[in-house]
Amino acid sequence: MTTSFNHIALEYKNKKDAHIFFSTILGIPHTRGFIVSTELSKEIFGREKTVEVDVFDNGEICFEIFYTDDIKHSSFSHTCINVNSKEKFVDNCKKYKLRPYTVVKGEKELLFVRDFSQNIYEIKDK
Repeated sequence: MTTSFNHIALEYKNKKDAHIFFSTILGIPHTRGFIVSTELSKEIFGREKTVEVDVFDNGEICFEIFYTDDIKHSSFSHTCINVNSKEKFVDNCKKYKLRPYTVVKGEKELLFVRDFSQNIYEIKDK
């Protein structure tokens, strides 16, 4: 059996912020949107709520962004992504008032950023 990622689903409060982060900062195109019905949402997630979803997909990584005002955060959950240039990524983040930060681990500096909905990303060079 071979295992690989199909998509990563995250919650966002604001559609505009999601488009800025995924399309503008990360360069992942918005490919489609869809609605999860109240019934389906209840069956899958145990939440009686219709939810709008946008998909950002570049063929290598795919994010499904669920829009909700009821976001709960875990203190350890994060997504690690590869970028072509950490420097360009940091510059793009700063243009939109996001604050990337580094953490020293031994001889290495690890780069992280919280997006507009406080999801944490670890950023590595491809």
